[in-house]
Amino acid sequence: MSRIIAGAAGGISLKSVPGNATRPTTDRVKEALFSRLESWGVLQSARVLDLFGGSGALGCEAASRGARNVLQVEKAPKAAAVCQQNAGTINRVLKAEIIHVHRGSVDTVLEGFFDNQTGNPSRTFDLVFLDPPYPLTDDELAKTLQKVTRVLADDATVVVERSSRSSAPRWPEALAPLADKKYGETHLWFAEPI
Repeated sequence: MSRIIAGAAGGISLKSVPGNATRPTTDRVKEALFSRLESWGVLQSARVLDLFGGSGALGCEAASRGARNVLQVEKAPKAAAVCQQNAGTINRVLKAEIIHVHRGSVDTVLEGFFDNQTGNPSRTFDLVFLDPPYPLTDDELAKTLQKVTRVLADDATVVVERSSRSSAPRWPEALAPLADKKYGETHLWFAEPI
């Protein structure tokens, strides 16, 4: 069982997605990830997009630590249901509707942010998490990252979490790598818009 590490909802337990289709972020990795983001001043009042949300643990942690709005996207029905339950729990603790869950494909949601007339995004994000499932190929991740670049605020941060056996993301031209760190079976990569 996962939990919120710190912030206004610190210590609250989160439900896990049954089965092995999702790969939950360990508390150790979450603590390291969010410590880094806080040291960069990324979290306070951030607009967060949590793609491939799973149980929603990353978005819930961001909300607990001061994000002003979190949109979690999850396609799998069981995971989306758990994500919704966890979002509801944290929203009740925070006494605000900060976390919203959208059930659907990441690419469809990203494409839906654009006005068909102008081509401009209807909203932008300060922090984007991508924790894709193992079957997602490098090419699919690269295409998704390209779409993500179109919804980023100027000073945004993008975080990709994958298995340490996976290759590094192929960053689109609009993103510059910031850092990366391996934690056992998990590897985190960070990037920002150019």
